[in-house]
Amino acid sequence: MTDTLENVHLSFIGCGVMAESMIAGLLRQNLVPPDRIFGSHPREARRRELVTKYGIQMFESNADAAAKIRGLSNPVIVLSVKPQRLSRVFEDLKGTVPPDSLVISIVAGARLATISNELGTDHAVRAMPNTPSQIGAGITVWNCGDKVSEGERERVRGLLNALGKELFVETENMIDMATSLSATGPTYIFMVMEALTDAGVHLGFSRDLAKELVQETMLGSVKFAMESHKHPAELRNMVTSPGGTSAEAIYQMEKGSLRTVLSKAVYAAYRRAAALGEK
Repeated sequence: MTDTLENVHLSFIGCGVMAESMIAGLLRQNLVPPDRIFGSHPREARRRELVTKYGIQMFESNADAAAKIRGLSNPVIVLSVKPQRLSRVFEDLKGTVPPDSLVISIVAGARLATISNELGTDHAVRAMPNTPSQIGAGITVWNCGDKVSEGERERVRGLLNALGKELFVETENMIDMATSLSATGPTYIFMVMEALTDAGVHLGFSRDLAKELVQETMLGSVKFAMESHKHPAELRNMVTSPGGTSAEAIYQMEKGSLRTVLSKAVYAAYRRAAALGEK
């Protein structure tokens, strides 16, 4: 077990998909034992499921889950609820958050100032993971206030590494930017995968074969790009022969304003992320 997570006690407020991904990663890597992980969820069936799968302690009440780590060493509260439920959660947690606890929020749009004011702590962190975190292949961007100590920052890094890679950014606004690019990013990729698979079916492939061709091509292309360290434009030029199939395909994509559509999608997601924090 890494020193940064030694004797850490965790309380997950809201145990949806992303919270479960973090719990599973921590246990899979033996970073935190199950008897030091607590959580809350309103549905009894969900609570039973998580207790059975991971051996952690679950509570119906958010306040009970938070209070469970009071007085324990290195307490960490992870806010992992939907944005529209956050105000209710703040009400539930009033007076129950241990003053020495580190609070990590993965709630889209929730501002550090809001979290600190509502929960009465200067030790707040904003983090934004993405969907591949569910298999330990994600990237989580995070930021925190000046009052968060270096030791606490190391603890955050240790926890987020359970989801894949972590990346600290200098300003809180970059969290909203990352929400639109990396957190929402899989949406763009999945849609392109779907469109290419449909195109393969249109050509005459079975859907299963078209899907395999698309997935392996995308996976190999990303790996090649990462290992080559070349600019995407240089890689594209490498496979584009004059008058060839790639040249014709690129012409059609440019004609259809693919770059502009993607740029607009990312900016729209950014505006939405920023708007969530203004409510």
